[in-house]
Amino acid sequence: MSNTKLQRHCGLIVSYKCNAACRHCMFACSPNRSDEYMNAGTAEQICSLLRSKGFESLHIGGGEPFMNFEKLLEVIEAVQKSGLLIEYVETNGFWMSDEDRAKQYLSALRALKVERLLISLDAFHAEYIPVDMPLRLAETCKQYGIEPIVWQRQFESMFNGFEQGKTHARNELEELISPGYVLETARAYGLQFNGRAINIENEYLPCKPLAEIVAHSEPCNNLKRTDMMHVDLYGNYLVSWCAVIAIPLAGAVNGIPKGKYPILETLLSDGVVGLLEYAKNKGFEPAKEYTSSCALCFHIRHWLAESGNYPELYVEYFREALSHY
Repeated sequence: MSNTKLQRHCGLIVSYKCNAACRHCMFACSPNRSDEYMNAGTAEQICSLLRSKGFESLHIGGGEPFMNFEKLLEVIEAVQKSGLLIEYVETNGFWMSDEDRAKQYLSALRALKVERLLISLDAFHAEYIPVDMPLRLAETCKQYGIEPIVWQRQFESMFNGFEQGKTHARNELEELISPGYVLETARAYGLQFNGRAINIENEYLPCKPLAEIVAHSEPCNNLKRTDMMHVDLYGNYLVSWCAVIAIPLAGAVNGIPKGKYPILETLLSDGVVGLLEYAKNKGFEPAKEYTSSCALCFHIRHWLAESGNYPELYVEYFREALSHY
């Protein structure tokens, strides 16, 4: 990773806990995840390292950052103290259910000079947040001089006629939108099938024999991509184009001692074929077919996370990625 040029924008994952457990969630967040939240000291350390490498801005996300508003304010203050620009704070807008609370939150954010909120709007969130709520939050933001970025506006028209103040289960959304809305929404997003979205791939895409999957394997260049860079509440850089592999941020930018992260090293050098051989030597037995090399890789890493001690793998992540779908 030491030869990888990191981009000059980053997302902070301040918590993995969320009031929602969306089908497409890259980080497999849910109400079941830990209440732990990034503290100001960790935020300061992360920002210091980012600034030393030429970063100028970041955004704050999760999980749902607003599940602990006081902690969120502490992180915002720490980031601002560092001199980095906060481009936006992400939210699904659940806190708009209490308008007085929402106005207090927006007032506090504006006092800290937060200029933008990125507000989620799509059919996956509609299972947990009434679709009128993010839109009402977007309108309320304007009263406080905060720019709302509705992510994504392209989905707004599909909610015409939806009952306000109500969430909708999958069977209802299939009737109201389309029987194939799950895959259609994922494709409209341009999702990579990682995190909980691996279940979308497994449901909708055809399987191929294992031999065909491994026949075209190459070193995993996705692991070198930094256009989806995030750092979590533990100070770990998340290699997130490949469903989460976590290494300390300092190692990601300064270099990692050889042999410290065998899963990452194997994927970088030999791809999923190498990882398969590595896991087989540990007792792993693959299925006969998979939808893709990424699905195979996910299965292997889940097995390794459950059966061994690999610091770059979060076992909780794999368990949660396979839940709530």
